[in-house]
Amino acid sequence: MPSLRSAWKCMFAPKLIQIYGSSTERLYEPQILEQWGNQVISSLCMLWKLGLYTSPMWGIVLYNNNYFESLGLTTITKLVAGVGVILIVSFCIRGFSRAHNSTYLHFLEVLHKAQVNVEEHKHDLMKYDFEFSAWPVEYDLCKAKSSSSKVRIVRKITNQSTTEYLVSLPFRIIAYFAIHSFGIRLIYPGSIKLLQMALESSLQQGRTRLIDFYGGQRYKLKSADGNTIDTMVLDRRNTHPHGDTLVICCEGNAGFYEIGTMITPTEAGYSALGWNHPGFGGSTGMPYPAQEEAAMDVVMQFAINKLGFKLENIVLFGWSIGGYSVSWATVAYPEIKGAVIDATFDDILPLALNQMPKWWEPIVKLAIREYVDLDISKFLSKFPGPLLLIRRTKDEVICTKAGDLSSNRGNNLLLKILRNRYPCIFDEHQLLIINEYFAVTGSKQGTFKYLRLIYIYNYRIAERILEQHHVDDTVCISLLQSYISEYSKSYPLKIGEDLSATEKTQLALFLAKKYMKDFKATHCVSLPGDMFALPWDVNVESDFVFT
Repeated sequence: MPSLRSAWKCMFAPKLIQIYGSSTERLYEPQILEQWGNQVISSLCMLWKLGLYTSPMWGIVLYNNNYFESLGLTTITKLVAGVGVILIVSFCIRGFSRAHNSTYLHFLEVLHKAQVNVEEHKHDLMKYDFEFSAWPVEYDLCKAKSSSSKVRIVRKITNQSTTEYLVSLPFRIIAYFAIHSFGIRLIYPGSIKLLQMALESSLQQGRTRLIDFYGGQRYKLKSADGNTIDTMVLDRRNTHPHGDTLVICCEGNAGFYEIGTMITPTEAGYSALGWNHPGFGGSTGMPYPAQEEAAMDVVMQFAINKLGFKLENIVLFGWSIGGYSVSWATVAYPEIKGAVIDATFDDILPLALNQMPKWWEPIVKLAIREYVDLDISKFLSKFPGPLLLIRRTKDEVICTKAGDLSSNRGNNLLLKILRNRYPCIFDEHQLLIINEYFAVTGSKQGTFKYLRLIYIYNYRIAERILEQHHVDDTVCISLLQSYISEYSKSYPLKIGEDLSATEKTQLALFLAKKYMKDFKATHCVSLPGDMFALPWDVNVESDFVFT
């Protein structure tokens, strides 16, 4: 007979989801009373979240129809009290049922030991999948002796006068409430708890695959701002040819590491680290830029100081809006091996304006610039290391015009980076040719005959542009190597000051081809492992060039 103390502990203990073992993993099977209690509690939580999200709609309807007056305060109080009684009874039933379940009690014992000393009991803890809020913190940036946080880097300075500020104050108030209510959730829909509930089964299956099939290790990190970050590590050092290189993966606005980009570098033979944005999965907080930067910072410090990877062996990989986290980290940690940016944009503002009504424009501009200023190009233009952009040729998300490859915001991102790195090469004439090249480059691969013909046609046009301007890779590499050998590899490179317009055009096309790789796919298709490669860079000591 379990004691009341044991039942009390079980009552508020985390939900156990799955048990891993040496054989086939299995879902935890709660007893009937625990199952009933869990169902009632989760249903009430879902109704509360659904009611909270839809409260502006049903609140107005009820108020307009005088339901609040007709029901009266007494009736509403009784209704709330009734729900409270159901909730308390459900917790009690769940606690007593768990206290009679030896499997759950053993899990609770392992969890308590791990909360005292997680390193000693990590192996036993990894046998269980449970509510991540109860997982012990394994790396706290504020307590780590060897850490050097970079979250204070590059903050925005406002140059508005007092009069301008006061005039814009009403718009600022509207923008603040818009972003901090529905706005941030429109930008990062993965932070919506109802969506996470709907994806719960898929996320659990994804974790199972990463842990059982790939040998992943789950960690809980605590950032400088107090958020805890749900992290997964696939350490392949000494087991795979590229295992000494760690690829840190940053997901999209509705992406989770469980079902996201981690598989891509893993299939390519690299070690991989995935993490969930603040407010996603087991991570706490909300994905505002400051919290994103703090989360990325603790992930980087964890990889360096806890896992033992050197900065020169770390590659950052960002998909879609995850490119912002990568771009910030490239400035905070410029010594990294390189960055791969897949299906992302230069600045979120043009995309936001493209989706919103025209009359919202002043508020959208203010809201984005003040609270969610995801200007990826601002950071990436300062990065001095190797960089590769992957563009989706059928991307329906970051194109401002449907089906128009020239409107892909990845083009704008690359141009801003190249103009900053090689300012003397990109004159107006070169920009016109590069834009023409961007409009037709594409993969030769295709699923349907008609589409295949289109992409072969576009590819041949792109090749024709390169041939028309006599772009010779060997000559272009030689020019770059000669300049770097004589001067330095510090950006911006002044190469091009003494070159002819023809040579500038050749170098511009060569650089565009090397910095960007096309993938014939829509925005949400997973990038295949064979498409993942280290960024191109010039090796001045030999003729070998990374491609």
